[in-house]
Amino acid sequence: MFKKIIVAVDMAQVDKGVKILKKAEALADTGGEIVLLNVIEDIPGYLAIDVPGHIIEKNRQTALEILDKLRAEIKVRTSAELRTGQAASNILAAAEAHDADLIMVASHRPDISNYFLGSTADRVVRHAGISVLVDR
Repeated sequence: MFKKIIVAVDMAQVDKGVKILKKAEALADTGGEIVLLNVIEDIPGYLAIDVPGHIIEKNRQTALEILDKLRAEIKVRTSAELRTGQAASNILAAAEAHDADLIMVASHRPDISNYFLGSTADRVVRHAGISVLVDR
């Protein structure tokens, strides 16, 4: 069905990432590809000064290790990518850069901040030029 699928994985909810990855595997064409994507949000400047650099690098390494473990569990050709910055804009940028034809994201139960700021899934759906599958 789909030639290239972006699967956004939140390291705080890896179990949801596993769930959508299995769905992506079923939706991928023969010879298709899945790009596992994790976006590490920027730390605000007023907090960054207090966070040692090795902590940030350790988080990046841990994220790559988790993505690699997920890649090993499926049969479809996959790659892993880490980006830094605002999640929704990076998911959309990755989809464009990889010429993807589907984005898959997991949603979570909305809290009060979602009513004021919106969620990543909301932003991706609103601005994507391709199909988006949001898994509840």
